[in-house]
Amino acid sequence: MTDPPVELPRGCVVRVPGVGEMFVRDTGGDGPPVLLLHGWMFPSDLNWYRAYGPLADAGYRVLAIDHRGHGRGLRTPEPFSLTACAADAAALVRTLELGPVTVVGYSMGGPIATLMAHDHPDTVSALVLGATAREWTEPRMKMLWRSMGALRLALNIFPLSSWRWALRRAGFPDSPTTSWVAAELSRSSGRDLAEAGRELGRFDSRPWIGTLRMPAAVIVTTSDTAVPPRTQYELAESLAAPVFEIDCDHAGVTVKGAEFARVLLDALGAVAPVTLPAER
Repeated sequence: MTDPPVELPRGCVVRVPGVGEMFVRDTGGDGPPVLLLHGWMFPSDLNWYRAYGPLADAGYRVLAIDHRGHGRGLRTPEPFSLTACAADAAALVRTLELGPVTVVGYSMGGPIATLMAHDHPDTVSALVLGATAREWTEPRMKMLWRSMGALRLALNIFPLSSWRWALRRAGFPDSPTTSWVAAELSRSSGRDLAEAGRELGRFDSRPWIGTLRMPAAVIVTTSDTAVPPRTQYELAESLAAPVFEIDCDHAGVTVKGAEFARVLLDALGAVAPVTLPAER
């Protein structure tokens, strides 16, 4: 197994009553808690590895989980659901007695974060949503959801080799980092990844997204070919949220990791600033 390209926060297993054992990354500390929710297919370490350090250095206590069927996430006999993922995250916050936290949702993590705020408002103090939308019914997105059956078959039969092939096709040459990425991706359940894609295709928060009352900020990936920027701006308008832009495609959280971390810190500062101790 190839080592990750950066030092990752401490990982631990937390027994969450009524849910199960959840793997959690946790930087610790007394700073404002921020819970990171990753996107579709890419578990937390792959989604956030370039953001962990900058957020912790800025004074936040950073926590991250893998959603059901992703990476080290829960394996259950029930079909994957975004609502269940939101309930898992809320149950973890209560178990750790963190009080309400700032929830950062990227891509698929956006719907999970907003469901968490809607269904479990006692656990969410603020939202930061990036590269995501209120609903996922754009024609280009529907084409992707229709391919879920083939994806499931390929990942179940050839998990590691399928990811290596996909990364090469995407332009990532063989390297220790690419080997680590492929190995982490192969941890996931093909069944759950496929169903997660279908769930996104059914998600539509437009009837209730405007009822959320906690502070929110939206990071728009302005060159995104997966989640059209227009839909990201519409999300911000529904939440009356400030917009923070970064010129990148959907993978900007890693491809432009340092720049994305700076934008994320700006967005966090708008909804959950770190309060420095008063000078003596």
